[in-house]
Amino acid sequence: MTATLRSGRRRGALTQKNVVLQSINSSDGGRCVDVFRRPDGTFGFEEFRRDVEDGRGWFPIGGYGDRAFRSEDAAFGAARAAVAWLAKPGA
Repeated sequence: MTATLRSGRRRGALTQKNVVLQSINSSDGGRCVDVFRRPDGTFGFEEFRRDVEDGRGWFPIGGYGDRAFRSEDAAFGAARAAVAWLAKPGA
């Protein structure tokens, strides 16, 4: 698990950065789920996708980013329950 920074915006915030605690890629590399900690101490997750032929990077697709959890484990558990490919063994 490496910690990287990914820009994040929440309602009412001008600029904030979420710290990514886990970034789990799908077996085909086309999707990922990031579990992150917000500056306010809450945790969250989001699902992203990318198209290999499109060099613009990752795009959020899950709509989960505003959900707040009290721990990294709780956020990861919710991600596994919400994202079908992540719940599969070997994801």
